Parts: sequence; structure tokens; C-alpha cells
Amino acid sequence: MKLVITVVEDNDVAFLMEALIENGFQATRLASTGGFLLQGNTTLLIGIQDSQVDAVIDVIRSTCAPRKKIIPQMTPELPTAIGVPVEIEAGGAIVFVID
Repeated sequence: MKLVITVVEDNDVAFLMEALIENGFQATRLASTGGFLLQGNTTLLIGIQDSQVDAVIDVIRSTCAPRKKIIPQMTPELPTAIGVPVEIEAGGAIVFVID
């Protein structure tokens, strides 16, 4: 048995849960927050057989694609000033596979 721990943005979790269920997988959903964007995330706990790891990762990869976002870059010298817009990559998924 393997435990797959996946952290995804709240925007992606409904699509991912639907895709997992369509492919015969179940997950436990936990609310989480983190990262420098301080946006809501969801952590999914997925218990699977060893032979199913690649299939689960394929579902996650096809559902949770990274995307570009524009955020203001704040400087420590001027914390109250309006930041310069900076393009970053957000989204996707962080996946941990545990024995």
C-alpha cells in the first residue's frame, strides 16, 4: 500500500476529485493554507495499491496544470507602497508518495 499526499490549489480540487472518482480512486480532503501567496489549498490523502501510483499521478498531472499569475512584488523598504507586477507560475500540484 502507498499513501499519496497531494497539495493543490482550491481552484483545482473539485476537478481533481471528480477525475479521481471517475478513475476509481477515493481521497480524504483536508483544508490547508500555505505558500507565499497565502491562498487556500487543499491536501488530499489517497490510499492506493503500489501498482496504482503511476495512474494516480497521471490523473493529478492531467487535472492540475500550472498557470501564470500576476502579483505585486512588495519590497521590505516600502511595505505600504504599491508593488511592481511580477509574473509567477502558480497552480499545479505537490505530490508525496509514502510507503
